[in-house]
Amino acid sequence: MVYSVIAVAAALCCLLVAYSAAKLLFKDSWVLGWLRGMFGLALLGLAVLFAFVALDIFSYRQIQKEHMVATLSFEKVKDALFNVTVADEEGNEQKYQIAGDQWQLDARIIKWTGIVANWGVKPGYRLDRLSGRYYSLEQERNADRTVYSFHESRYGVDVWRWLREGRDALPIVDAVYGSATYLPMADGALFEVSLSGTGLVTRPMNDSAREAVGAWR
Repeated sequence: MVYSVIAVAAALCCLLVAYSAAKLLFKDSWVLGWLRGMFGLALLGLAVLFAFVALDIFSYRQIQKEHMVATLSFEKVKDALFNVTVADEEGNEQKYQIAGDQWQLDARIIKWTGIVANWGVKPGYRLDRLSGRYYSLEQERNADRTVYSFHESRYGVDVWRWLREGRDALPIVDAVYGSATYLPMADGALFEVSLSGTGLVTRPMNDSAREAVGAWR
């Protein structure tokens, strides 16, 4: 909810700045008209930036308590190659093919501190990427690697990265990675990934997954 409100506020800023730019651009006059036109175009560019910021923020969801964010099911194609079905908390499914022996899911997390956290604003998250790796160091160096991104920030507008790089300038907010531990892939295995304010937690959900984890450990 909070991240939707922030996104709506950014969208309203976009509309307000675009309206101001339009008024300047279409007013009668010259000499100062050129300056107004340049300023109006600058405001229009700022409006576009606000629009992309709103879209980027809207892709984040608020973390209430620990809850399931994804399930992953695996189907073996051949040695070190698996079809993976990822279902998010709303049941939307995406299919991938992962090379390797293990898998890892990453999320981007925005954490609030200080007075903002005291107001009850919860951290926000966005699933970031799914990757695989090999047990063998030689394969890890030479074999095909697979990494899939769930969300791509558009046109260079990446609010999470801006917050991460400017953390010293904005002490009330921090941008961090949450990563599930690398776990083995196995035919028929089903895993559940949950997220809390501290990061990602992965649990095996069937016998195939539990046996794979037990054998790996």
